[in-house]
Amino acid sequence: MDALPSRPPHEGPNTDTDPSNDPSQYLIPAAASLHERRPRTLKHGDTFAVFDHAGDCIADPDNPEGVYHRDCRHLSHLYLTINGGMRPILLSSSLRDDNALLRCDLTNPDLFDAQGGPGLANDRIHILRHRFLWRDSVYERLTVTNYDEAAQTIPLELTFAADFADLFEVRGARRERRGVQRAPEVSTDRVRLSYRGLDDQDRVTVLRFEPAPAQLEGRQARFRFELAPHASTTIHVEIDCADRAGDGSLEERYVAAYGEAEGYLRTSAARAAAISSSNESFNQSVRRCVADTYMLITETEHGPYPYAGIPWFSTVFGRDALITGMETLWMDPEISRGVLSYLAAHQATGFDAAADAEPGKILHEVRRGEMALLGEVPFRHYYGSIDSTPLFVMLAGEYLARTRDRDVVERLWPNIAAALEWIDTYGDRDGDGYVEYGRHTDEGLVNQGWKDSNDSVFHADGRLASGPIALSEVQAYVHGAWHAAAEILTVLDQPREAAGYRARAEDLKQRFDRDFFDAELGTYVLALDGEKQPCRVRSSNAGHVLFTGLAMPEHAACVVRTLMDPSSFSGWGIRTIAATESRYNPMSYHNGSVWPHENALIAAGFARYGFRQEAAAVFEGLLAASAYVDLRRLPELFCGFPRRPTQGPTFYPVSCIPQAWSAAAPLSMVQTCLGLDFDIDTNCIVFNQPQLPGFLDEVTLHGVKTSQGAADIALRRSGDKVVVDLVERRGDIGIVCRI
Repeated sequence: MDALPSRPPHEGPNTDTDPSNDPSQYLIPAAASLHERRPRTLKHGDTFAVFDHAGDCIADPDNPEGVYHRDCRHLSHLYLTINGGMRPILLSSSLRDDNALLRCDLTNPDLFDAQGGPGLANDRIHILRHRFLWRDSVYERLTVTNYDEAAQTIPLELTFAADFADLFEVRGARRERRGVQRAPEVSTDRVRLSYRGLDDQDRVTVLRFEPAPAQLEGRQARFRFELAPHASTTIHVEIDCADRAGDGSLEERYVAAYGEAEGYLRTSAARAAAISSSNESFNQSVRRCVADTYMLITETEHGPYPYAGIPWFSTVFGRDALITGMETLWMDPEISRGVLSYLAAHQATGFDAAADAEPGKILHEVRRGEMALLGEVPFRHYYGSIDSTPLFVMLAGEYLARTRDRDVVERLWPNIAAALEWIDTYGDRDGDGYVEYGRHTDEGLVNQGWKDSNDSVFHADGRLASGPIALSEVQAYVHGAWHAAAEILTVLDQPREAAGYRARAEDLKQRFDRDFFDAELGTYVLALDGEKQPCRVRSSNAGHVLFTGLAMPEHAACVVRTLMDPSSFSGWGIRTIAATESRYNPMSYHNGSVWPHENALIAAGFARYGFRQEAAAVFEGLLAASAYVDLRRLPELFCGFPRRPTQGPTFYPVSCIPQAWSAAAPLSMVQTCLGLDFDIDTNCIVFNQPQLPGFLDEVTLHGVKTSQGAADIALRRSGDKVVVDLVERRGDIGIVCRI
């Protein structure tokens, strides 16, 4: 661990005395609704694509559609037309259950001859688009079939363009200068589009076509086919964001790449335990949750890492991945190991004010686009989150408890120790025993908890809190981190140091209860501001206090009751801010909305204190909401309006979907309701007071693993109890049910 700089951590610039002055330059403007578009998304590695239902992406303002690679939009426009500009009619559009393939079925509209007379009637030509993404490239196969009784001449056109916009430009940032867009390079069967950025990097998109178009220009490929009745023809298109020269025909490359893409998703998901149940709607939702989780995972040199979400956050986020790791740890510990290893490798070792980096601090965000490389946004390697560091220690402890993988934790121990040192030295900015945040420059995020909107921390009268701010949930994570450190040190044969961290956690519990619990509110306050004045606001943050066990047992029932009151529980989930509070707005990002990942953490907190029925009610609300969402995907968040009979939830306009910690939320809730745990020392899978939510009569877990084996386990309702049956055992593994 590097030596700490001489500057005490609480000195230096404090730009947060008036948070209302924050320019909010990194917010995503809500000029159009992503839910209204219901885009089709594909992802692999550092590349993702957003298309409309017809498989097109149409370049217009406030439209995030396109093909992106490393935070740059490499294709902004792709538009299929027939007969000189007519758009085909959409028949259907679907993603495979495993997200491997997008299929779009289209047909011709009524077509007219050159004189405007009747030509070809609608629904005579079928156009089938198959598309997938693999290794920085989009592969497409268009199959055109003539179902008319007569032979037909079919003219097709593909119009394309690449604006090479930085993702932050797509999000709404305005730049004074941009690089140079070069003229297209056109050959017989390909077009090379390129851009030289202000960072002196070339960004290139190569479009290849097979067969070669009848006419190819810098923005359009034109095809013309003579098709007999019931005859078909095929066009292959490759959109390459890495400018690699490929071998073989496009058809051969399509087949080979699809086999690899399908195999990769199948192999990755096979690591995880599977879930089936008596409720087919639930089964469909769970399959989509698993598929989205694994689509968002990128294989790094340190292992699998779940990128946060599409379209705005398809990159490394520390907080998001750590929580996703916690949500999926029971079913696939490999995800957590990859997250821990990556974040350890990128842990801050020095002080950098522009990046809000301090020795031992864990990453918030990584960006690789032009604006980040130039410093136009501070997120190239940005450390401005107050909670990633204690969450890193928490996940390390949970990973060890789940796997007893001592080798990994010993390798990570220097990073864990540095994170613990950061909590004491930099996290506690004013020496009062609580961890606070405050950015070092006015370019950083003004609020650095998970609710990082500029207006998300406030007092009862609506005044924004001034920093440095001690959030209630951050103290909960520190409590969890110290307990995790104690467990790790016990395994590493350092009992005295372990006892020290347990004592510190208990002391924090006593002080926190004194300073944060508000009997009149019936819950823990949102935060303490820079003057140590409590933000007396009923918020979901208190649920995190239950999650890590920081809450006093005698206050748990009161906190649960407050969170489940109709002012907080919308019926779909628990709102970030109760409807009774001054800044409540059910359409806001953080002041009244419902976030699935947070509800999963709160439900786990409920169960920890014995409130399993309330946890099941939260689970039911989220699963009911997913039934109203395209593809049964839970979005990043939705609005906090009350649930109404026969009506679905109200959607937030720029919510990411899919989002990793939202996709994994139902998987976490399965564990919570079943009381699923692991006793690795005895190699047993444990069920503590299992409960099935009302929409499930039976659930089966397939391939739940320990280091010594795996098991398939069925749980079914029997009166007011849950019966646990061992279906199949592979290896030396036991099952324990504690009623």
